[in-house]
Amino acid sequence: MNEQAEKPVDQPLTDLDLSSESLTIKRNLTGMTAKIIYWIAVATSLFHLWVNTIGIMPEIQRNAVHYGLILLMGYVIYPLSKRQPSRTFTFDVFLGILSFAVALYLVFFEDALHARNEVPLMIDLVAAAVALVLMIEITRRSAGYLIPVLSILFISYALFLGKYLSGLWNFPGITVERLLYRMYFAPDGIFGTVASISSTFVFLFVLFASFLLKSGAGDFILRLATSLMGRTVGGPAKMAVFGSGLMGSVSGSAVANVVGTGSMTIPMMIKTGFKPKFAGGVEAAASTGGQLMPPIMGAGAFIMAQWTQISYLHIVAVSFIPAIMYFLSVAFIVHLEAQKMGLKPMEKADIPRFWEVMKEGWNFFLSIVVLMAFLLMDYTPTYSACAGIAAIVVSSWFNKKTRMGFKDILDALADGAKNMVTTAVILLCAGIIIGIVLIVAMGIKFSMIITDISGGSLFITICFILIAALILGMGLPVTASYITLAVLAAPAMTQLGAGLLNSHLLIFWFSQFANVTPPICLAAYTAAGIAGSRPFETGMQGWKLASGIYFIPLLIVYSPILFEGSAVAAIEVTLTGLCGLFSFAILLEGFYRKKVNIFLRPFFGVAAAMMFWPEMVTDLLGVALCAVLLAIHFLTGRKSSGQAAMEKTG
Repeated sequence: MNEQAEKPVDQPLTDLDLSSESLTIKRNLTGMTAKIIYWIAVATSLFHLWVNTIGIMPEIQRNAVHYGLILLMGYVIYPLSKRQPSRTFTFDVFLGILSFAVALYLVFFEDALHARNEVPLMIDLVAAAVALVLMIEITRRSAGYLIPVLSILFISYALFLGKYLSGLWNFPGITVERLLYRMYFAPDGIFGTVASISSTFVFLFVLFASFLLKSGAGDFILRLATSLMGRTVGGPAKMAVFGSGLMGSVSGSAVANVVGTGSMTIPMMIKTGFKPKFAGGVEAAASTGGQLMPPIMGAGAFIMAQWTQISYLHIVAVSFIPAIMYFLSVAFIVHLEAQKMGLKPMEKADIPRFWEVMKEGWNFFLSIVVLMAFLLMDYTPTYSACAGIAAIVVSSWFNKKTRMGFKDILDALADGAKNMVTTAVILLCAGIIIGIVLIVAMGIKFSMIITDISGGSLFITICFILIAALILGMGLPVTASYITLAVLAAPAMTQLGAGLLNSHLLIFWFSQFANVTPPICLAAYTAAGIAGSRPFETGMQGWKLASGIYFIPLLIVYSPILFEGSAVAAIEVTLTGLCGLFSFAILLEGFYRKKVNIFLRPFFGVAAAMMFWPEMVTDLLGVALCAVLLAIHFLTGRKSSGQAAMEKTG
């Protein structure tokens, strides 16, 4: 590379990685380096499209190439030195090339290992060790210290720490040679099951989202949300909720959701009258729900389908109602807050007409229809995603404003691969933890301990999982948190009577705590940066607004909301659950059209608890109690000044 091309690379780092599930600093790539990474990213996307459609390649070799390409880009994008990237640029490039080389080593020499009856040579072990170290280092750079530290602790436990522990946790240890073989050549290491999920489902759906957003779907979603919600009280906040739901169903990333929709919705909310911390909290809570909204639901949904062997389509289908309930729970709090503040709807001039918006962007729905149609016809999610990508390009030609040219297609290919780097790194490094768990049978041990401590109580076990999710969420991204909890805690839940899908969905929901639970909550901190508010205060608002994420999983485990019983029972649970969420929103806000009496307020919480108790009798009693409380509320007291002002202005 010439001197002119290198100079921009050496500039201070200013770019934040908001493309996936982390909040880290990236190297500011320009010049020749940016062009090279661009074309590597395009080639990476083309490789994944080929190998997941017409290409034929052994699974472990495909995952190795996936590893090599991701780490090649990752080491250039994430520098060793964040303050002086120029001093480590050459070294970073060397590590990227070395990563690709050790990946190709497996591709070319795996057959030779099998021919030797799985007896590794010293060079095999060296390649394995280098691959492992490079994997841990790039994870540290792109996702922070916690996942690498956990990986090292798990490796240490398998090698020597286990022999110093007593009782159930005692493990005699394995040799270094055996560990390196399992991590590099075996299907339960860094090129194993989780790597397969990363190189197939996750990559292609991230690429699908990249194409959809590149075609202009993001602007269409925001305009559609504005046309539907702009005329209501607190319209911009509700628009954020609605828009983030639609955007999240495509992007599958809370942080990317905050950036994609929050840059527009947060300033609009503040302009309407919401406090900056509340506006940021709304966007964080709504964007968190984006990972719960089908059809994509983030990387966790694909891992869930692979591990449980339950079809991805089935997981998507049963997740719609809980996801809608979550977004409505956020909207309830937003509506009450807007009433409390006496806010008015948006100006009519700022609200586009619904049919005009649909006329301009109806073609965006075609790709979603094609995607779901292929899934319904029993095509694999990977093939369906490829069909959806093709449909995006074709449907974009129906509107001259959204028509994708050759350059747009190349940009979408490049963006998709670069957006995948951090998520892929997290998944690949999680393969280390999964591999060690399988080697030492840690999942069985952890399940036995949970069952013993909880006394065989499913509810107490769920409480332990909730606490663990809160702790893990302080340092782990959503996907890593789900993987860790699913491996360690899901078996305990199934042993205590929870269904397999119910257990994994509850853990998947609890894993979302990472986005909105202080003191570390990436989605809320990102929203605070846009809103100009204090991160912790924004996190607390997001935590309050996302409170439904604590209660809806209980319905998933204890009720037929996933249509495991009759349709009538599922509908009853859904309706009473929504009433419970609304009652809980009144408890949190202390307001419904007017201030709620301080003595009545706790009883709304009691009513909400009754409606979430898994019995029809308690559901009906809870609804009755809520109705009585509302009657008392309206028959006593005076209206708030904000509400009175609204009624006065008509």
